[in-house]
Amino acid sequence: MTHLVLVRHGQSEWNKQNRFTGFHDVGLTAEGVKEAKKAGKLLAKEGIKFDIGFTSYQRRAIKTLWLALEAAEQFHIPVTKDWHLNERHYGALTGLNKQETRDKHGDEQVHIWRRSFDTPPPQLDMDHEYHPSKDAKYAHIDPTELPTGESLKMTCERVLPYFESQILPFLRASSNVVISAHGNSLRALMKKLFDVTDKDIPGFEFPTGNPLLIELEDGTLNIKSAAYLDKKRAKDLPAIPKPKTA
Repeated sequence: MTHLVLVRHGQSEWNKQNRFTGFHDVGLTAEGVKEAKKAGKLLAKEGIKFDIGFTSYQRRAIKTLWLALEAAEQFHIPVTKDWHLNERHYGALTGLNKQETRDKHGDEQVHIWRRSFDTPPPQLDMDHEYHPSKDAKYAHIDPTELPTGESLKMTCERVLPYFESQILPFLRASSNVVISAHGNSLRALMKKLFDVTDKDIPGFEFPTGNPLLIELEDGTLNIKSAAYLDKKRAKDLPAIPKPKTA
């Protein structure tokens, strides 16, 4: 049996403030730290020995993975960081309070920006303070390749090729993998793994700091079982798809 764990970062500073975060790099709150440590303890109880970890370029996901691996006494495993696992870029909404944005633009419009599959938010200009090119961690990337406002569809188009080229080979080799990422980059993975439709995928939520343990048939992406380890904070999961022959 191959194990894949998906964990959304613990509560972040802007989660707590109800602000659109996206690519902006914010830290964990004290509650987020607790969630990350608890995630590691829950993983330790499962007795899974991980072979490799993956995370984004964003500190809230990186620190969540560090704290979880430390609590699980697996701090030694190799970890790969890549910006393709970053959160969806919220464009010109970045930094705005979600309720204030609803008051200004209306609930329906904000719902479309947040929960439609293929409607992106307003784009950031290149000279905006939150444009990724202003952040040193992206200095090696052509600014024209960096997102300035993504729909969930665009996020999937960024995340899934990375998953297929860099992570899937480990799963095919029956390695146990842990991925610490973000609500929307994890939705992209859920869409692939559970074969969720474009219409349905925006409705699935990842609770912060609660590991989703997925058991796969060795050498395949056929899901044998899937469950959040913290039952009290679990969210609904898609139905497990029928096994595929390839």
